Amino acid sequence: MSAEEHQRVMVVVAHPDDMEFSSAGTVAKFIREGREVVLVQCTSGDKGTARRDITSEELAALREEEEREACRRLGVQHVEFLRLGDGELMPDLNFREKIVRQIRKHRPDIVITHDPFRPYALHPDHRAVGITTVDSVYPTARDPLYFPEHLDEGLEPHKVAELWLFGAEYPDTYIDISDTFEAKIHALRAHVSQVGEAKDLEERIRQRAAEVGEPQGIALAEAFKVIKMRR
Repeated sequence: MSAEEHQRVMVVVAHPDDMEFSSAGTVAKFIREGREVVLVQCTSGDKGTARRDITSEELAALREEEEREACRRLGVQHVEFLRLGDGELMPDLNFREKIVRQIRKHRPDIVITHDPFRPYALHPDHRAVGITTVDSVYPTARDPLYFPEHLDEGLEPHKVAELWLFGAEYPDTYIDISDTFEAKIHALRAHVSQVGEAKDLEERIRQRAAEVGEPQGIALAEAFKVIKMRR
């Protein structure tokens, strides 16, 4: 099966807006091509603010609604909120079970997530989500003796075809987002608690996308390290 035939995509990220900043142009492109996209949101970003007049519970509810709106703008069909603690993610078996459960439930061909191997990736949640998702894709989700209780729930093992890592030090796949760049910005604007009314948002994101694409002869691009899993 070629990459063009992969119809189910899962994006696994740490915080609301991580998908939009990293890969919303690619997600919008996939959706326009008729692919199904599900977002697995590991935390609800309940500590991601400098404000002192809001509780973590209030912030989580706000950011979840912002994420739902961003997904509506992109056309993402479904969002799974795991509601784990912001800044508290650990790459342990408990976390891995939650990601494996989502993979077996939604059965994606492509999984997109943080690159946990990039040197000096500073946010611990990004590293934890990346390595846990990588470890979930292979070998855990594919083999039935991992979390056998899933079988009793009707969740069968699943082999992911491709793992796409964003924020990679050495990407090898560049997606032309020239036609979906405005959709990316529109989705980012839904995250009012994070980007506010930043007038230079579009300019900054456009400049970065141009820098990524320029060596490849692409006007605006998002970049990934793609690992092919199925043999």
